[in-house]
Amino acid sequence: MMNRITSAFAATSLFLTMSSEAQTAGALTPDLLSSLRDGYQMDAGDLARHNAVTNTEINKLALNRSVIAGEDGHFSHKIKGKGITNQKSSGRCWMFAGFNVMRPKVIHEQGLDQFEFSTSYLQFWDKMEKSNLYLEDVIELRNADRLDREWLLINEWMVGDGGWWNYVTGLIGKYGAVPASVMPETHSSENTRTMNLVLDRLLRSRANGLLESSKEGAGVAQLRAQKNKALADVYRFLVINLGEPPTEFEWRYKPKKKDEDKKEKAEGLPPVEEQLTKVKKYTPQSFYQEFVGVDLNEFVCLYNDPSQKTGAHFRFHRARNIAGAKEMHFANIGIAEMKEIAVKSVLANEPMWFAVNMGFDQSTEHGLMEVDLFDYETLFGLELDLSKADRSRFGAGASNHAMVLMGVDLKEGEPQKWLVENSWGDSKGRKGQWTLYDAWFTEHVYTIIVNKKHVPEATLAIFDQDPDVLPAWYPGAKGIEKR
Repeated sequence: MMNRITSAFAATSLFLTMSSEAQTAGALTPDLLSSLRDGYQMDAGDLARHNAVTNTEINKLALNRSVIAGEDGHFSHKIKGKGITNQKSSGRCWMFAGFNVMRPKVIHEQGLDQFEFSTSYLQFWDKMEKSNLYLEDVIELRNADRLDREWLLINEWMVGDGGWWNYVTGLIGKYGAVPASVMPETHSSENTRTMNLVLDRLLRSRANGLLESSKEGAGVAQLRAQKNKALADVYRFLVINLGEPPTEFEWRYKPKKKDEDKKEKAEGLPPVEEQLTKVKKYTPQSFYQEFVGVDLNEFVCLYNDPSQKTGAHFRFHRARNIAGAKEMHFANIGIAEMKEIAVKSVLANEPMWFAVNMGFDQSTEHGLMEVDLFDYETLFGLELDLSKADRSRFGAGASNHAMVLMGVDLKEGEPQKWLVENSWGDSKGRKGQWTLYDAWFTEHVYTIIVNKKHVPEATLAIFDQDPDVLPAWYPGAKGIEKR
C-alpha cells in the first residue's frame, strides 16, 4: 500500500514539474529579465532620445525635413476640381471618394462654382441595406456555433461605416443620387459613433428574436417575415437620425461662372442671381442619369497585393453591402502596371478612386505621403524593415482609406509624385490636398478603380477567370473605414 502511495506521489510530482516547465517555457523568467537589465546601459545617445521623446511628440522629432524641403507643390498635369468635402467624424471615405470622382464632371459641364452630392442620402440606404444584409446573414448562419469565425465576423461588421467601390456602385445603381441641398448632412450623419452603437443594439435584439424563433421551428419564410418587421424599426430609426430620403424632388441651379458677372453687366444682361435654371422635378435615378450618366459597370478594380499571385482574379467573401449583390473582386497586378494605368486615367482628365493604408508615413499637417517621412529608425536606432507582402502577412497591409487621384508629376514619362484630393476638409493637408510620392505609391497604395478603356486587354482578361475566394477575415476584406 505504501509503495502504491509513494509511486502515485512521485508520478504527481513529475507531472507537476513537467507542467511547470511547460508553463514557463518561453516566459519572461527572472533570469531572462535579469539578463535584459544587465545587458542594457543607457548611453549618451539613448539619454538624449529619452529626454526628447518624453517631452515632445515623437512625429515632430522623427519628421524628415529633407522631404519637406523637397516638395515644390507643382504637378505636370492636374485635373481641375473645385472645393474639398469633409466626411467629419464618420467612416464614409469610400462614399465621399466615389462622389468626388463624379463631382468635377457635374461642376464643369454645368458651369457651376461648387457642387456636392448628398452623402447622407446614400448613407441612409447603405445603413438600410447593411441592416437587411446582417439579418439575412443571421438567418443563413442561424445554426452556426457561436464561436464560428464567420458568425463572429458578421456580428463584428454589422452596420459599420466602411465600404468598397462596389458598395458605391451598388447603391447608386439601385437608389441614384441627389444634390446635397436636397438631403443635407445632420449631426448623426457626420458623427456616426452613437448612431451606430444604437443601431447595433437594435439589430442584435432583433437577431436574437430570429434565433429564438428558429429554435421554435420557424422556417426561412417565417424568419424573413419577422426580419421585415425589424426593418421597419430600422427605417424609422434612420429617418430620425438622417431624415427621410426623397423619391422625387425639385432642383434648380445657377449655370454661370463668377468671372462672367462683369461682362454680362457691361452688356446690360440680368445679374447672375437671376439666371437660374427653371425648377425641374427629378427622381434620384433621373438626376444621376442627367447630370452624371456614367455607366459604373465600365470601371474595374485593380489591386496590388504582393503576397498573392499576380495576373489572378480574386474575390473577398462577404465583401458587399447589399444582399444578393456581387462581392468585391479584383485583378491582382504588379505595381508598375498599376501606375501606368493610373497615369493614363489622370492624363485623360478622369479622377480616380483609390485606396491606401494611411497608417504609414503621412502627415496631415504637411499634406505629404512619402516613405520615411518619419525616420523612426534614426530616432530610435532601430531597424524596422518590413516588405509590403510581409505587412499583409502580419495584418498590417490593407487599405483603410479611400481618396481621389487628381494629378501627376511626370519626369521623362515616369511619375515622381501624385496629387490627392482627400475628404477631411480644407483645414487639413494643403487645403485638403496631399502630395503622394511615387515610392509611397509602391508601398502603400493597394487599389485603383479605373475605366476599362485605360486597361490593357490582357489585364481585362484576368476578370474572365473564376476568382479565387479570399476569406472574409483576409486583410482588407472588411472594407475601408478611415475616420
